[in-house]
Amino acid sequence: MTSEDDIGDALTLLAASGDAISMYVPGSREPVLGRILSVDPQLPHFVMELNAGSVLQPGKVTFVSWLRTAKLQFKLSDQEWKPVPGKPQLIPMTFPETCTVLNRRASERVETPLGANFMAAFELNGHRYELPIYDFSLGGIGLRCSKIEAKGLLKGRKIPDVVLELGPDIEIPTELEVRFTRGFRSFLLGEQLHIGCKFINMTPEATAQLVEQLPLISGSGK
Repeated sequence: MTSEDDIGDALTLLAASGDAISMYVPGSREPVLGRILSVDPQLPHFVMELNAGSVLQPGKVTFVSWLRTAKLQFKLSDQEWKPVPGKPQLIPMTFPETCTVLNRRASERVETPLGANFMAAFELNGHRYELPIYDFSLGGIGLRCSKIEAKGLLKGRKIPDVVLELGPDIEIPTELEVRFTRGFRSFLLGEQLHIGCKFINMTPEATAQLVEQLPLISGSGK
């Protein structure tokens, strides 16, 4: 992706969704987390908001995030990331020259509608979980919760006997595998986690139920 307009549109979508941005600096495997606060409607500029207490080291930085069904990656460099005066967590930045789109998902993701109370319920190691579902695809789901609520849900962990509660009298059984966890900041709820899970050992009947429900979830069905 090399067009300034396309890059601006992509960054604007990330700002609107509030999705987490992972920032990697040379010599460290631990990312600095933040999100895009705003994008200038006319100039190739945007403002990055770092998570509370985070610091971005001078030099080259690789930015990674999910944009709809693909992973977006770009690089920027600055000898001194100067924050907005009086606001150390807000850093103005200039658009990258190019963005790389990687690892497209095998199936399209559908975000759950506002006000919907969709949950994934299961028991693991004697602990009962009931976590909100943020998005769906035919390949898996995204969960969002606090770090405390996510205790024990580590990358690679397989979760049997999960029930997807998609409304009155709609329950779909499945098994999940945790594929990634990503931190983000909610202005209402504070520090949260997005947990990406893959469906495993899903029965044909459960898959058919999900296929039937996806258009209703996305608003494209009645």
